[in-house]
Amino acid sequence: MTQLREVYKCEICGNVIEILHAGAPALVCCKQPMDKLELKVEEEGQEKHLPVVEETDEGLLIKVGSVAHPMEEKHYIQFIEVLTSEQVLRAELETAGPAEAEFKLDTDLDYEVRAYCNLHGLWKTV
Repeated sequence: MTQLREVYKCEICGNVIEILHAGAPALVCCKQPMDKLELKVEEEGQEKHLPVVEETDEGLLIKVGSVAHPMEEKHYIQFIEVLTSEQVLRAELETAGPAEAEFKLDTDLDYEVRAYCNLHGLWKTV
């Protein structure tokens, strides 16, 4: 059963979806079940994927990786999200820019930060 805010990917065509309404028993794309992306919280290998969060006067500045993540046509950060109990704020990134985004947000709220790499999946800072 799908849950709110889970992220799924089709390994055939590359479609990525986020659940906005929980309840479907399974998701299918290209006539095959989609894979639920598990949140990764520890770096693997040389690439740096964990979101680095900096509080600013107006909210959050989030950069992906302690060393800037590449933004190339074949390897890039597709989006960065900030999730609170009431909303999802998402920045969809372009490969021509840096792997970072700013969000206007009350930093006294509880929030979670996630980033999605097109090759290495979904990452979360704990």
